Amino acid sequence: MQDNDQKIRDMHTGRLIRILSHQLKRSQKPVKAMEENELTSMQKHVLKYILLETLHRDIYQKNLEEEFQIRKSTASGILKLMEKNGFIYRESVKEDARLKRILPTKKAEAIRPDILKHIQEVEVRMTKGISDEDLLLCKKVLCQMCRNLAENNKENKEVNKEE
Repeated sequence: MQDNDQKIRDMHTGRLIRILSHQLKRSQKPVKAMEENELTSMQKHVLKYILLETLHRDIYQKNLEEEFQIRKSTASGILKLMEKNGFIYRESVKEDARLKRILPTKKAEAIRPDILKHIQEVEVRMTKGISDEDLLLCKKVLCQMCRNLAENNKENKEVNKEE
């Protein structure tokens, strides 16, 4: 057990996260309705995000830009294609006609149960044998790492603007 602990101590955190990310990608089973259409990998991620988040709140293009760390033009292009393929539609907000709420179509909503089921299955497999306390600690640490990198990225952007 000590050898394993030492191996883990010696491993770079970024490498471990990359390995976990790769394993998560490999565990993704295709959702038939998403595979039958010409959606890019990024559009599939965006569609999953929209399907999950619209269960709890309104989603706007700005949310996608922040969540996926993409430019406004990239987000706009993804949404235009998804709208063209019949997965989403955009609806003006009463308070501000410039704001467009992003909503899934019935075609997209039909695949939501499969996506939710798959996410639950992966979560169960991934967290097997991990106590609730350890899982909470892991999530807190990962969130702190995200905040650290986001702060660093923000500082780098500000430095680059000054130069």
